[in-house]
Amino acid sequence: HHSKTNVCCMKSICNGCILAAHRRGMNGRCPFCRTPFPADDPSTLAMIQKRVSKGDAVANSFLGEQYFHGFLGLAKDLPRANELLTEAAELGSLDAHYQLGLAYCTGHGVEQDKPRGIHLWQEAAMKGHVESRHNLAVVEYNNGNYELAVRHWMISAKMGDEDSLNEIKDMFKEGHATKAQYAEALLGYRDAVEEMKSPQREE
Repeated sequence: HHSKTNVCCMKSICNGCILAAHRRGMNGRCPFCRTPFPADDPSTLAMIQKRVSKGDAVANSFLGEQYFHGFLGLAKDLPRANELLTEAAELGSLDAHYQLGLAYCTGHGVEQDKPRGIHLWQEAAMKGHVESRHNLAVVEYNNGNYELAVRHWMISAKMGDEDSLNEIKDMFKEGHATKAQYAEALLGYRDAVEEMKSPQREE
């Protein structure tokens, strides 16, 4: 991961911006809302809970993931995790759509329901969620719909997803994607990666 979420305001910050803020002497404070960073797990949880109580989609999703993995000193609780993720998805979190999609497709913490999981990924992919788009391609590939799989992976590769680019490369080797498709995906991937570059991120 090249970024982290600041629990005070639930905004994501890339590593390059963290370095830039550090150089400007903003140590120990959020560059967005200037709140001092929490010192320990209980303080972190309190900040997240405060955002959850205000109906923050990102906070609901973030707390759901903490329950899912048993982080921040919380006991692992899949039903609570999925409850929070459902709330976050209803509030518009694309990450929650993705995580819930995984849960329903694998039956992890919920009753397995692949069509529902796939539908959640479709909703997120249409709004630009890269991992959901990648997973839709995997579903199509496993169903033998290689043309559709390539189309999905073309989109996610052009959004800077290296895994998708590698899948198209493999599809080309297998004869399921054309040389032109692989070349287009490679070019799109390089453009996306170039756009995200900054001197601070490189450091």
